[in-house]
Amino acid sequence: MDSEKQNELVTIFIISDSAGETASKLAQASMAQYPTVEFCLFRRTFVHTEELLMKALNDAKSENGMIIYTLINPKLAKIAKEFCDNEDLFTMDLLNPVVSEIGRRAHLEPTGERGALHHLNENYFKRIKAMEFAVKYDDGKDPRGFLEADIVLLGVSRTSKTPLSLYLANKNLKVANLPLIPQAHIPKQLFEIDPKKIVGLTNDPEVLIGIRKERMRAYGLNPETAYSDRDKIQAELKFANDLYHKLGCEIINVATLSIEETAAMIMSALDLEDHSYYFMEEES
Repeated sequence: MDSEKQNELVTIFIISDSAGETASKLAQASMAQYPTVEFCLFRRTFVHTEELLMKALNDAKSENGMIIYTLINPKLAKIAKEFCDNEDLFTMDLLNPVVSEIGRRAHLEPTGERGALHHLNENYFKRIKAMEFAVKYDDGKDPRGFLEADIVLLGVSRTSKTPLSLYLANKNLKVANLPLIPQAHIPKQLFEIDPKKIVGLTNDPEVLIGIRKERMRAYGLNPETAYSDRDKIQAELKFANDLYHKLGCEIINVATLSIEETAAMIMSALDLEDHSYYFMEEES
């Protein structure tokens, strides 16, 4: 394959009758497998009329785009499929095959409601409460939050405690976190909770040095300070690891992990499920 073809722009169109997040995630996961390829991603969301759909499809045709769609309306989904077949465009119906199979197994018809995943239902408001909890108990503001939390994150500065807390809150999990500083007071509540819900975050010294220097530069400050000093960082990490072993908690090194990967490892280690999309109601 010649270099010109290797560097050809790949265009993907997301067409959805709602926010398009489901199809976008699939597209992004696929794109990540080709870090050297240049992509152009178009999103056509809240497409709920034939006129809007035809405009989106013709736009995709003009760009020779791949089309990934989530259209719950059978008529619109059929139009999209027939258009792509006739124009020889790659297409993937990400929603209806699974919806149809669920209906076949459950002996029910789907509601056909657009954006049903994003209902402002009880589950949604639980997620909002979990996010409020993460903000309230961020950075050890109130150690009493440890007693109510589903997960307690510990770590030295710049181990992604706050982003992880908010990401996990989006999965309806209540998360509190505590920054660790050598010789600092450790709240008694930390020793009163089940260590199986505590996660100690650590990092490689070299990675931490780089992150902290960049942090200082972002504030317009001198990066060569005690905050990024190698000996100080190694002392912080030793203090943290000694505490983790004393608590008997799970330890995760985040040096090479994304927020999503770290969150997945935390949920697996603590045997927790993503509760953000549960629709099953308990019987009283």
